[in-house]
Amino acid sequence: MIIIAGELRVDPAERDRYLDAVTEVTRLARQADGCHDFVQAPDPLDPSRITVYERWESDEQLHAFRTTPGPDPHVPAVRTADVRKYRISEVEEP
Repeated sequence: MIIIAGELRVDPAERDRYLDAVTEVTRLARQADGCHDFVQAPDPLDPSRITVYERWESDEQLHAFRTTPGPDPHVPAVRTADVRKYRISEVEEP
C-alpha cells in the first residue's frame, strides 16, 4: 500500500480556483485502477494550504495514473509543495 500525503501552498486568493481546476483530476484518480482514495482539500485554518491525501495499491498503479494527461494548464501555480510517499507494510484497525 502506498500513501501520498502532504501539503501544497497556493496564493490564498487562488485556492478555490486551484481546487476547482483539479476536480477532474480527483474524479479520474478515484476511477483509476489501484486508487483507494484521492483528495486535495482546503485547510480550514490556513487560506494558502491545501492538504493532499492519496492511497494506492501499488507503485505501478500510481505511476500509470501519474503518466496520464494532467490538469487544465490554467491551474493556478503551486508556490510550494511538501508531499511525500509512504510505504505501508501493515494495516490494522485503530
